[in-house]
Amino acid sequence: MIEKNFKVLVIAYYFPPLGLSGVQRTFKFVKYMQKFGWKPTVVTSDKIAYYAYDNSLAVELNQLGLKTIRISGKEPNSILSKLGNLKPPREIFRKIFSIISQSIYIPDNKISWSKNVEKKVDDILRNEQFDAVYVSCPPFSTFERIARLRTKYDIPIIIDYRDLWFNSYFSFYITPFHKILNKRKEYNSLKNIDAIIVTNRKIKEFLIKTYPFLTFEDITIIPHGYDEEDFVRAEKFPKPGNKMVLMYAGIFLGYSTPKYFLKAFKEITIERPDIAQNIELHFVGYLRKENHKLIKKLKLEEFIFDHGYVDHLTSVGKILSADVLWFMIDYRKNIDSILPGKIYEYVGARKPILGCVPEGAAKIALQEYGASFICKPDDISEIKNTIYKIYELFKNNKLPVPSDDIVNKYKRDVLTETLVKVLQSKLKV
Repeated sequence: MIEKNFKVLVIAYYFPPLGLSGVQRTFKFVKYMQKFGWKPTVVTSDKIAYYAYDNSLAVELNQLGLKTIRISGKEPNSILSKLGNLKPPREIFRKIFSIISQSIYIPDNKISWSKNVEKKVDDILRNEQFDAVYVSCPPFSTFERIARLRTKYDIPIIIDYRDLWFNSYFSFYITPFHKILNKRKEYNSLKNIDAIIVTNRKIKEFLIKTYPFLTFEDITIIPHGYDEEDFVRAEKFPKPGNKMVLMYAGIFLGYSTPKYFLKAFKEITIERPDIAQNIELHFVGYLRKENHKLIKKLKLEEFIFDHGYVDHLTSVGKILSADVLWFMIDYRKNIDSILPGKIYEYVGARKPILGCVPEGAAKIALQEYGASFICKPDDISEIKNTIYKIYELFKNNKLPVPSDDIVNKYKRDVLTETLVKVLQSKLKV
């Protein structure tokens, strides 16, 4: 263990006891920073209304004994905090709320929280010596606020883009003014920071193209990953008989839907009921009401196993019990730059992956992984034929296996070492 010589202030709205992949990315960085000589102090949100609380991550956080400072605000999540654990709204309502929110708040509705964080960080840096500040985004209002402190304290600020800010796949600009102002805010913020981390090359290319003052060296790619310890600690679940388990882990939100996959499987039940009877479709996470209605409409209930939302360790255990893991990304604006964190949980499980994806970062990642089957997200016939192919390989015990070299690249401690090198390179003499 390296002696802890450096201190980093980590700012992340999404952090345990909250769950999902964005939370895990920051939390696992924090977990392994100490291994490489960096002691983190975390500034994060207080109690908020959320649909994915994760007890296993909360327990792990308590075991680490990190200094965690929780800040509240007047953003919608804090105001509704008394509601606690929510369920994701129907997709149509989520889209309407997103449009309204983006029309009122620029760049996002976490501005109130970000203002309070800026005040707290200002106070911390005035009274305590830190070697660097790491900010996880979104929310990008936090990025904007913290970037203002760069010249005041002459401290390196590193920004981690989990998603795009300007012109992202989730963005909606009700007027040209909204679009221009978002771009201007991002431009000014980028001018005030020292290093940029992104999850994939497509985001890097987009930023350099959009803001020509950025250079190749300014941006470091650190993908999502998996924590090997989770796969050791996770409960093992028995596999059902000789049937092939095809599993999806996560939620269907914004850019993902199971409708094409379910329609493809419906065709299999008609064409080859003998094969369909030997396949189970498992869903871990929020399947949501509209998708349950579609399952009922297609009369697929006997093939569906809905495990509901579970904590991270339980999800890992479920993934390990599957034969093949599935995910999809639908066609959207700038969707080529999205690379869901779940891909690397799948990679850590060393399972074959069926990816229904367009051209972009996710497809490139699957091609590198090797043990994958790739088809267009909305091509029902292609999805159906790919499932046939997968089942034939399963039946003959010939499903592909990934190489150790590829899988080991995405361990959380390996990725954290890359982040630490970025921090080290920005230290002030």
